[in-house]
Amino acid sequence: MTSKTPTSNVNTPTGLYFLLWVLVWLHVLRGVLTLLILFPFIGTTTKKKHIQRWSKRLMKIFGIQLQVTNPGALEYPSFLLASNHVSWMDIHVINAFKPIRFVAKSEVEKWPIFGWMAKQLGTVFIRRDSSRHARQVVGELANDLKDQSICIFPEGTSTIGKSVQTFKPNLFEGAVLAEVPVCTLAIAYFDRDSGRHSEVPAFVGDMGLLGSMASILKNRRLRVELRFFGPAQATPEQMNDRKWLAQHSQEQIAQFLRQHCK
Repeated sequence: MTSKTPTSNVNTPTGLYFLLWVLVWLHVLRGVLTLLILFPFIGTTTKKKHIQRWSKRLMKIFGIQLQVTNPGALEYPSFLLASNHVSWMDIHVINAFKPIRFVAKSEVEKWPIFGWMAKQLGTVFIRRDSSRHARQVVGELANDLKDQSICIFPEGTSTIGKSVQTFKPNLFEGAVLAEVPVCTLAIAYFDRDSGRHSEVPAFVGDMGLLGSMASILKNRRLRVELRFFGPAQATPEQMNDRKWLAQHSQEQIAQFLRQHCK
């Protein structure tokens, strides 16, 4: 992760702030009970509806408004979605629009409660320091992408959201092997009052999960934009080149951030 940490100004009244914490943990408890009691007995479509409703409610508690641009770019039976990464909230923001499986770093699996929930939702965890494990994950992705979509964060870390780091091409190999399109997602957070880019949700430096949650709860005036890009119009050789695919997605996101997150 980058070393810079976001600054914030407290604007949530103290009483409301503590009430919101209660609502957060009640909502998390509801999610745990849903996973334990309902998920073993319901189908995929119903599961996605529960995930979407839960994610929307979480965003409401944290005061985040969702804006989706160009959702038609995802109109494929299955696809690999490559996204920049700003916050732990990214996953819930994406699920509030369109529930999808994720690939996450192995450290997420160790998070109390949230790591367990992510595992129950089918998240694939990857040990980024192990090339052997990465190859194994690529094989799993290629098989799963044949009938379901998966989202990856190829930077391998999170940033403050004003720029995008170099995309690692390894996981793009899964799309090449499965012969499915690669779509791209640019995520950006803004202050609703000023319209300027906000670093409040950034999960960077030495910040812990609870500290990041507190920062957002104290600044409940965020808008998040999901800007989708369809697959590249490219030659067969380029579509089979994981490095080219990674670079193309990275450049699409970089251009969006340069224009909107100054």
